[in-house]
Amino acid sequence: MTTLVVGASGATGKLLVEQLLKSGQSVKAIVRFSSSIPETWKSNDRLTIIKVDAIETISIDEMMAYLKDCQSVASCLGHNLSFKGIYGKPRRLVADMVELLCQAIIKNAPEKPLRLVLMNTAGNSNRDLNERISIGQKIVIGLLRLLLPPHVDNEKATDYLRIKIGQKNPFVEWAAVRPDSLIDIENVTAYSAHTSPTRSALFDSGKVSRSNVAHFMSQLLLDDKAWKKWKGQMPVLYNDAIEEK
Repeated sequence: MTTLVVGASGATGKLLVEQLLKSGQSVKAIVRFSSSIPETWKSNDRLTIIKVDAIETISIDEMMAYLKDCQSVASCLGHNLSFKGIYGKPRRLVADMVELLCQAIIKNAPEKPLRLVLMNTAGNSNRDLNERISIGQKIVIGLLRLLLPPHVDNEKATDYLRIKIGQKNPFVEWAAVRPDSLIDIENVTAYSAHTSPTRSALFDSGKVSRSNVAHFMSQLLLDDKAWKKWKGQMPVLYNDAIEEK
């Protein structure tokens, strides 16, 4: 089995690549030429590193070629927490990549649907479920839509999956993983996945390690039982015990 990982050089993307390789999978990792990658990647026969000038300039024909022999794909793309990363271009980095991946998969018309796992955020509601949100949180989210382009980007990415791809697409099956506040812990620890948030992502956020997020994403990609449970959903992740580095 081969998985394409977009955003593979990011903090969580690197961990996902490592999780997949440890599971004996083959991986194609898309990274920018300027990205820093582990030295061990360069000598791993099961890892193909695809270097590009800019993620957002990949054409649909190029993406079709990258995906041709893949059975699954994961996106760990996100905006850098800098002024340029938040307010600069591309503002639809995540949403445009989700659309590109889906359209490339559909044009390839695989015999069996590809699994697409998107890393998103607990601050983005699953509007298929009409999740309960306090008035205060609704007000803040409205402000975030006006002031923080990355929040809108995350919403549009999952909206595309929910509305455009839906639950019965013959070529694409998806899940959007919503971690709460991310922290760094080296090893995978106990964590739990929930259909909807069990606490406010804005006023009472929980924590989850990037290692646990990568582990859960890898399980969705590799484990049929986990995929059957979470396919077409937006699971929220929390560490079972709050641990900080």
